[in-house]
Amino acid sequence: MRHDESVPPTPRRPKPAAAAALTVLCLGIGLSGCGGDSGAQAQPGKGGDPAPSSAAASAPASPATPSPVRTSPAPSKKPASPAPSTPATASGPLSGKTVVIDPGHNPDNHLHTSEINRQVDIGTTHKECDTTGTSTNSGYAEARFTLDVSHRLRTLLQAQGAKVVLTYDDDRAFGPCVDERARIGNKAGADAVVSVHADGSAVGNRGFHVILPASVRGGGADTSKIVGPSRDLGTRIAGLFVRATGSAPSNYIGGNTGLDTRKDLGGLNLSTVPKVFIECGNMRDPKDAALLTSAGWRQKAAQGIADGISSYLNG
Repeated sequence: MRHDESVPPTPRRPKPAAAAALTVLCLGIGLSGCGGDSGAQAQPGKGGDPAPSSAAASAPASPATPSPVRTSPAPSKKPASPAPSTPATASGPLSGKTVVIDPGHNPDNHLHTSEINRQVDIGTTHKECDTTGTSTNSGYAEARFTLDVSHRLRTLLQAQGAKVVLTYDDDRAFGPCVDERARIGNKAGADAVVSVHADGSAVGNRGFHVILPASVRGGGADTSKIVGPSRDLGTRIAGLFVRATGSAPSNYIGGNTGLDTRKDLGGLNLSTVPKVFIECGNMRDPKDAALLTSAGWRQKAAQGIADGISSYLNG
């Protein structure tokens, strides 16, 4: 199976760092109560449970043993939430701010292999238009996961007054291509862009990580103005994702910091506005998959990302 554009060329799995690494991540953005001292994984919520409130989603999760992978049907194809062009109606701390959410991949990409294999310029080189993404062993597709979390994230941000744009909303046959995803954020003049993903790595590789843009200049790419702001955005998301979900930073990428920097992603290279990717967990690991397939946990993930974006935009 061809995986997501954000999967690194050579997976890395350093030996687990001390629990202090998680504390450093939280202290780096001045947060208290950021996921506790243990760096424990969050216990999965029950798919049929009501979505937690903002306050509950922000509370540290208690360490627990994740339940087995859920085998309940994947969420329905068509989202019940409003179209991506629906303007925010609430007033709040993010009024006047524009956030672009980029749900990784498209559930029907596998039906359009010739189209998504078309090469596009990503600044440093050429790369496929898009990829199929990954899935859990039970068949829950990354593209379904990214849409679900993106819808939840949109609702949370609109409640704070933000204008929210999705790069796509299950409204096209394939794609968009990675260069188009970047252009959508640029054209919107976004104050922040977050591309939502889940990884496809080996069993035993667990946790989340946020991907930051490297300094890139070439072709149509010049990230010099967004490297610093994007790092600030990504660091805040990482720390608050820990606090909302209880999940630890990746044990195989980023040296337990929850952060990784890359120059091979067109969605980052071609962005002219602050942008990061978040890999919320590893769909191929049964314990992480139990979280990713839980509606309750997905709400916590959306809350953590929303909290990070809000923290960044509010300075």
